[in-house]
Amino acid sequence: MPIDRSSREAILRRTGSPIVGGAMGRPMGRRSLLRGVSVSALALGTPGLLAACGTESQVQSADTCQNNDRSAEEQVLVWSNWPEYIDRDGNQMPTLNQFQRESGIEVTYNTDVNDNNEFFAKVKDQLGACEPIGRDIITLTDWMAARMVSLGWLQKLDKTTMPNVEANLVDSLRSPTWDPNREYSVPWQSGVTGIAYNAKYTDEIGSFEELMTRQDLAGKVSLLSEMGDTMLFMLLLEGANPEDFTEDEFQSALDRLGGYVQNGHVRRFTGNDYIRDLNAGNIVAAEAWSGDVIAMQYDNPDIKWVVPEEGLSLWSDNMLVPNRAEHKTNAEKLMDHYYQPEVAAELAAWVNYISPVQGAREAMEKIDPSLVDNPLIFPDEEFLANAYGFMELDEKTRQQYDSEFAKVIGA
Repeated sequence: MPIDRSSREAILRRTGSPIVGGAMGRPMGRRSLLRGVSVSALALGTPGLLAACGTESQVQSADTCQNNDRSAEEQVLVWSNWPEYIDRDGNQMPTLNQFQRESGIEVTYNTDVNDNNEFFAKVKDQLGACEPIGRDIITLTDWMAARMVSLGWLQKLDKTTMPNVEANLVDSLRSPTWDPNREYSVPWQSGVTGIAYNAKYTDEIGSFEELMTRQDLAGKVSLLSEMGDTMLFMLLLEGANPEDFTEDEFQSALDRLGGYVQNGHVRRFTGNDYIRDLNAGNIVAAEAWSGDVIAMQYDNPDIKWVVPEEGLSLWSDNMLVPNRAEHKTNAEKLMDHYYQPEVAAELAAWVNYISPVQGAREAMEKIDPSLVDNPLIFPDEEFLANAYGFMELDEKTRQQYDSEFAKVIGA
């Protein structure tokens, strides 16, 4: 592996107090934006939302949008993923190189998924018109994957070509509400959202309520600009279930968020550019993605990770085959490759997110034993007992909530 992990401590455990310690990951987080666009990425939220209007008329189906698989004749594959989200050794990607050698399929690997809404805006016109987007796999977060399923923009997968997925997908990810039989999606990696704070500038923070009400934190807190992440915690503060809430509960949670904005408690809403401000002390605490925090701890031991008392936000990124992709079988073979426990462990040892593959933990014993007990890669039932996803929304409601959230945060 390209990173020497011998000096790292395996101390990321759920204890009821902040999870602290040495680095365990790569130099950037899972939702990393390219540093040249990380600040401007916030501006993409509103255009992305506006561009989504009218998608009801773009709904497709297997009957209206015919697909043609050329995998037998063309041993190629185009994959769009997030930046810094695959194992690397210099310029090489060992697990992907292994797939290419063993399968004979040449993979063009793109890191052009920088934001869910941005990517949606980029491909919606083609997919809505049943036109190809030049990609055979796209990797998107649960809520956006659910949106594409509801719009009929994805091809149904052939499980007979993915025996490793069928055998090794962890039970907790087998039946999401938006794709209960995993007919359209295969999890790539999962992660959690919680709290990070800089111990150089503030005392320990144990809950989201503390984060949003402590006077010493006023004007020094950032929240995330993705609606599902931030509203999940607002719903928890309202005593609502983020996985099953009413319109009234959402509006009450939105009003609560608006109050925090109006009284100046929230300094900014960000993508992962909270990293710079938190390191510098411009903010002292943030709603944060687990992978970003682990990476920050590599250089700054004052950065602490907290499992909020209210619970965690749990999400997955999913491999999807869009309509009119011409190499579906090739895509399924790649998905299956990553569900070999040894391959999954090698990937997890580099990206440091929750592995969706049963058996990867045992395989990790040989690759990096220090990571075997890391709950942010291999969480147990206790760790996930208070983890929530965000309720599946129909297209009309999703647009409404996105728009209302954008107005509140000033996007």
